[in-house]
Amino acid sequence: MAITESESLIHIEELTKVFYTDEIETHALSGIHLDIARGEYVAMSGPSGCGKSTLLSILGLLDTPTGGRYTLNGKEVANLDFAARSRIRNQEIGFIFQSFNLIGDLTVFENVELPLTYRSGMSTAERKERVMNSLERVHMAHRTRHYPAQLSGGQQQRVAVARALSGSPSILLADEPTGNLDSKNGEAVMKLLQELHAEGSTICMVTHDPRFAAHAQRQIHLFDGKVVAEGELLQLLADPAHNPSTTATL
Repeated sequence: MAITESESLIHIEELTKVFYTDEIETHALSGIHLDIARGEYVAMSGPSGCGKSTLLSILGLLDTPTGGRYTLNGKEVANLDFAARSRIRNQEIGFIFQSFNLIGDLTVFENVELPLTYRSGMSTAERKERVMNSLERVHMAHRTRHYPAQLSGGQQQRVAVARALSGSPSILLADEPTGNLDSKNGEAVMKLLQELHAEGSTICMVTHDPRFAAHAQRQIHLFDGKVVAEGELLQLLADPAHNPSTTATL
């Protein structure tokens, strides 16, 4: 069943992104239409340079589109200024990165707490409660005093997930969350994301691995900056005239 705009947590319409370098225009995204419902688990995949990371950056308000509409949780956010984007990012979006992005000289507790310190009006007691609840959800509450260097890669990613959860975001954006993990830890992180989805979290994940994309409730495939059907994508990739390796990585 198609998702209507009123039902969407994320609604994107005719979204474009063009990068300008000297006299060259690179069309990273071309007329993207996308709706993600609250509580949905979506995987975005496609070859290198297809625009999936660019799209995720726009969804996370880390970048702005060249044209089109983007509505997040009922708010028009495509053309907000830097301060407004930062505020909404802190309140509405949780990020999970491939490289974990933990701060080495902060403890596990302090890493998870850090985004909450930018929220005005939140007491120390509330921050502590949110941090501990988030760490318990990812089974890392027993590591609060450890530093990132004392954790395995899988444990660091769990802490990164807890940090993303601590602010009770509307959506979790995961950019290749298993990219720096071995297969065992990768599967463990995917199981964790499935558990969070089962608890009601909305998740949008970028992955190049079809095994992990299959964990999602819905898969979206991109090619040359456009959303394409799965069968169409496979046909394009099989066509020698289309060589993703010649496309600039975005």
